[in-house]
Amino acid sequence: MEHLIIIGAAAAGTKAAAKARRENLNLKITLFTEEENISYSACGIPFYIGGEFDDYKKLIEYTPFEFEKEINAKVFILHKVLEIFPKKNSIKVKNLVTEDIFEEKYTKLLIATGAKPVKPPFDGIETKNIFTVRRVNDAIAIKKSTKKAKKAVIIGGGYIGIELFEAFLKLGLETKLIEKQNQIMAVLDFEMADNLKKMIEKESPNSIILSDSVKKFIPNSKGELEKIELESKRLIEADLAIIALGVRPNVKLAQNAGIKIGETGAIEVNKHMRTNINNIYAAGDCCEKNNMISQKPSWIPLGSTANKEARVAGLNLAGKNAEFEGVLGSAVTRFFDINISLTGLSEKAAIQQGYDVSAVTIDSKDKAGYMKDSAMISIKIIADKKTGKLLGAQGIGYGDVDKRINIIAAALCAKMTTKDYINIDITYAPPFSRAIDITTTAAYKLDKIN
Repeated sequence: MEHLIIIGAAAAGTKAAAKARRENLNLKITLFTEEENISYSACGIPFYIGGEFDDYKKLIEYTPFEFEKEINAKVFILHKVLEIFPKKNSIKVKNLVTEDIFEEKYTKLLIATGAKPVKPPFDGIETKNIFTVRRVNDAIAIKKSTKKAKKAVIIGGGYIGIELFEAFLKLGLETKLIEKQNQIMAVLDFEMADNLKKMIEKESPNSIILSDSVKKFIPNSKGELEKIELESKRLIEADLAIIALGVRPNVKLAQNAGIKIGETGAIEVNKHMRTNINNIYAAGDCCEKNNMISQKPSWIPLGSTANKEARVAGLNLAGKNAEFEGVLGSAVTRFFDINISLTGLSEKAAIQQGYDVSAVTIDSKDKAGYMKDSAMISIKIIADKKTGKLLGAQGIGYGDVDKRINIIAAALCAKMTTKDYINIDITYAPPFSRAIDITTTAAYKLDKIN
């Protein structure tokens, strides 16, 4: 009997196992994970912490027992894979409870080891009440800490940083956000990020510190966080800190086995999610993705992408022939009523990729102006000046930003030009949009430039 072993049992690992099982009822499937929990939504952690729901178990789609029963797969929690032996088609595993070590043979192997939070060696990093955010146990620990905390600091102004900023303010914590760069949300172009900062500071004045970073964490006599000293010598009082400096692909296990690591630092895979070793595949945050605009390797760790990759990997591991074309980097988040969304290349990234860029930003109501719930949004669309080909878009505002970005994402997949976009028959009614959608207006302007 063919034996599929999967290393990792979060989003990609369990999704691939479920898909492989549906396609091949005779396959033996075994999953190994260092964690206690499987099949959970890391993306939901900030919203659990902020009180959107009270039970952390809602983050978890399956318990190991439920997964084994429904998928007919064996799940080993608290088991760490120490080595992969491609020549022997086996892995070495350590039971983290008993410390027993054993080998297990496979026919095919999927690496779904995900990513690890970036945790620089700041002075005082081991001080109590300093957290990273990745696993369910992180969520539980942070939630518990917020019940006693009064002053929080978030280090990093990306997606997780912004979402936890909102969460802590909802919980009544005095919160500051520290970002080393000169803007929050580095995925946005500067002017969009700057406008976003101004909007956020209307809700929470003087709470964002840019162009500064942590020098050291200062504990009290109990070893608990009391203050944070910044590189600028500024001291900030805090009894809770979150390090939200992003993640890095967890590839050491693969690298040690001779699996090729790509230029982004993640595992290199082809469209079938196969590595350079024929019967070893990878999916999720540990592997590279093809950027559908530039057609170059990229690394964009998103839960939606992990699930799509895992579906393709699961099909191929079951003997099918599926391909994953790549990503645009489409994403969305929020800060209270401010919505933030993007897809494709930023203007900055497009220039770095060698495009001759034209870009237009339009500020407008998202619906007919006379509707009570209409709200201002700002949409930026980027195109290639020579060909008119759409390259990307960004949006912020209090209204329906994400649905505009989703339309543009579809247009990017279709390789549309600004001229093509003008002819999209976008729906209209006063409660939903303007007669000429804001994105269409931007496309008109770009078409004139091009």
